[in-house]
Amino acid sequence: MVIRNVRNFDFMDTIYYEAHKNIYINLTNRCSADCVFCIRNFADGVYGYDLRLSREPTAEEVIGALEGLDLSRYREIVFTGLGEPTLRFDVVLAVTRWLKSRNIRVRLDTNGQAALINPGRDVVSELKTAGIDSVSVSLNAESEEKYNKLCRPIHKNSYSAVLDFVKGARKAGISTRVTVVNVPEIDLEKCKKLADELDSGFHIRALSEAASKEI
Repeated sequence: MVIRNVRNFDFMDTIYYEAHKNIYINLTNRCSADCVFCIRNFADGVYGYDLRLSREPTAEEVIGALEGLDLSRYREIVFTGLGEPTLRFDVVLAVTRWLKSRNIRVRLDTNGQAALINPGRDVVSELKTAGIDSVSVSLNAESEEKYNKLCRPIHKNSYSAVLDFVKGARKAGISTRVTVVNVPEIDLEKCKKLADELDSGFHIRALSEAASKEI
């Protein structure tokens, strides 16, 4: 069953959905990368939920959608969805502050390019101050050359920005893991070694069923 709140929305946009005893917040369909294996290129959502947005929700609309729920029932609230949440950085911060005022655990799933997306801002410090408990960062390659080939980022020096984001989050005391998609092009062992060097957790993500049919 899709869990949705359509307050102030003209169409049936899914702002949030439930899976794995978590709530996942869908802020945007935009991204600063175009990974060859990304679900966005093969489907309209995940777990049967349509995550295509007719427009992006405001912080007030997200909070309004969540405030009627018993959030204590969930392990954590996760910013993820069908795009890169830090393209809506101020919304991430505002909703995180609201959630933390209610003692709810909050995670950010990100491509790690926040500093390039939001130039001039100390993104890690702002996330820490807002109260983010953990970040899960899409590494997806053991080298810059392979990252550029597979993830096709908009910004130059994205791979180094991802590594810097992971280092900064770890230094700030934010629980941090890097993730990679299990496809033949990615050397999982080298990525695991890099995660160890970054003093970060490591997680292998399965390629989506929709993508596996096309790649």
